[in-house]
Amino acid sequence: DNAMDGAHRASALTRRLLAFARSEPLLPSMVDPNTLLSGMADLIDRTIGDQIKVKLRHEAQGWHIFVDQHQMENAILNLCVNARDAMDGRGELVISSDQVVLTAGEIGECPAGDYVVVTVTDDGCGMSGDVLTRVFEPFFTTKPVGKGTGLGLSQIFGFVRQCEGEIRIESEPGNGTSVHIYL
Repeated sequence: DNAMDGAHRASALTRRLLAFARSEPLLPSMVDPNTLLSGMADLIDRTIGDQIKVKLRHEAQGWHIFVDQHQMENAILNLCVNARDAMDGRGELVISSDQVVLTAGEIGECPAGDYVVVTVTDDGCGMSGDVLTRVFEPFFTTKPVGKGTGLGLSQIFGFVRQCEGEIRIESEPGNGTSVHIYL
């Protein structure tokens, strides 16, 4: 059983490494973020368990994003799984879409303009400043050995940059985490 478990983990890691290394070409299309989030609600509920209350907030009325829908869904689901782990399977998860107007350089390298921001917020353990500085590094993980590969956030970072967007994380130990994706 241990050998099979190790083989399955190695196989999953190899798949993620290959996906990370080849920076898969995107198939972007115009996507309504509110429809995307609503369509994922059942999948998110089943994935993170029934001890976490999920709230959806749709504030990006009439605004669209130009992304690869499959990759965007993977990014959101990955953030939800990370949130579940940070909350030890219990708590509240808020997934929202909003519209913002940014000035040049306000958020990373985003030029001035109109953006949709998709945010995943948990009330979990939060992260220290030292951890926050490393979260996008490939293979960096705060999860125990065998529980994480350290590729999830680095893949999301790469995807968001391919979409010419930006990602920002706000977190404090004991006060949860908010991950904002600007597109």
